[in-house]
Amino acid sequence: MTIRGKFAGLDDAGRAAVLAAGGTAFTEAGTFTHDQSVSVFTFRCQVAGEDEDEAALAGLEALEAHGHPHEVLRIAATDMSAIKIRRR
Repeated sequence: MTIRGKFAGLDDAGRAAVLAAGGTAFTEAGTFTHDQSVSVFTFRCQVAGEDEDEAALAGLEALEAHGHPHEVLRIAATDMSAIKIRRR
């Protein structure tokens, strides 16, 4: 699950928490990548779900658990079982 958004009124403690939760991995708790000013972000998390709507809700719950004020701009889900890996 990838959620793109922007922070709304992030204070210094929130900024420090976002920087500490940074990374590119898809984890259950989620990780943030962000611009240099820490105003826009991409939140990546790994969720299990039967369908895209269920996965989106789980991803939003993971984002909300971090407690930072934000606005969601876009949500994208990828079903990992549908990805085909071509081996040489």
